[in-house]
Amino acid sequence: MVRKRVTAPPRRASRHGRHGREDRSPVVRPPLLPLETREERFDFAVGTAAEFLRSAWPELREVRFEVAAMPPASDDDGIPRWSSLPAEQRIVLYRLPIERLGQLHREDDLHRRMAIEACVFRAAAEYLDRDPWDLGPDRFHY
Repeated sequence: MVRKRVTAPPRRASRHGRHGREDRSPVVRPPLLPLETREERFDFAVGTAAEFLRSAWPELREVRFEVAAMPPASDDDGIPRWSSLPAEQRIVLYRLPIERLGQLHREDDLHRRMAIEACVFRAAAEYLDRDPWDLGPDRFHY
């Protein structure tokens, strides 16, 4: 007796898996990259503070505000947060010392930005040989 081999008909590709959900996207996607980096937030805070100071003080209109990662060397007072260079008409703010060595009493974006802006004001005050509180007198009188 010859047996015929019975083969099942070819299976069609399933559109749906178990519970009818195979072609759907996964519930949890890979994490998205942050929209802004720390460097971009730092540059933005420096830029907005610098624009305010330029609009308030004509002596600062031609001054370049630059951002560098680290100072070239430490000085007698420690690691500088900025360099005021009146002969070159520029102020250089050092991102890493400002971000990492600053003492914040609250760790959030607002206080980080305020610390950055305070350094911009102090650097500009050193450039102009003034007190930092003199740079924005109308902002601080209530």
